[in-house]
Amino acid sequence: MKPMKLASLPTIKRLPSYLHVVEAAAREGRQFISGTVIAEELELEPIQVRKDLAVTGIIGKPRIGFPVQELIEAINSFLDWNHVHNAIVIGSGHLGSALMGYAEFPRHGMHIVAAFDPDPAKIGQVINGVPIYSLDELTDQIRNKSVDLAILTVPSPHAQAVADLLVQCGIGAIWNFTNVKIKVPDDVVVQKEDLSSGYAVLSVKMRMQLGAPAGS
Repeated sequence: MKPMKLASLPTIKRLPSYLHVVEAAAREGRQFISGTVIAEELELEPIQVRKDLAVTGIIGKPRIGFPVQELIEAINSFLDWNHVHNAIVIGSGHLGSALMGYAEFPRHGMHIVAAFDPDPAKIGQVINGVPIYSLDELTDQIRNKSVDLAILTVPSPHAQAVADLLVQCGIGAIWNFTNVKIKVPDDVVVQKEDLSSGYAVLSVKMRMQLGAPAGS
């Protein structure tokens, strides 16, 4: 296996889809899978699949394909999903609660170990197996639970203040589900998830599928 290469953001976003297809092949007992099969499953070009998978360091064999188990391990290793990352959720509303119950996170190494909410009625509850704490306990819980990542689902007006608090507590990575672009020091990693942008793409695709002109 060759050393891993740098990858573009679109390539990284496609890797979980590849992993899903390859894991399905493993469950079927297949030892090899071709880039063409993966491409057909995901409606991509085979050359794109092979180029994307090359960043993991694994190379397929001509007329045989990729060894399934090695490819699974290579993708998981590249995505760092073979290591445990302890996470916390800030905000235990509908979105925060849903993320706490998302079964794919633990399967890929992310364990939500605590959530925090300013609502006294929620403090002390357990939602989807995750205990809810007061924000006053944030510093102690981050230290005690060896937290790597904070998931931000608070109302947008509070996003920056909570982000500042997380930075003060030593958090090095924030997954931002608010619609605010938070400002953090250069050594803090931020991934912003804009749900409205995703819906915008879906909505336009639906309109195009129906053949309706814009504004109609």
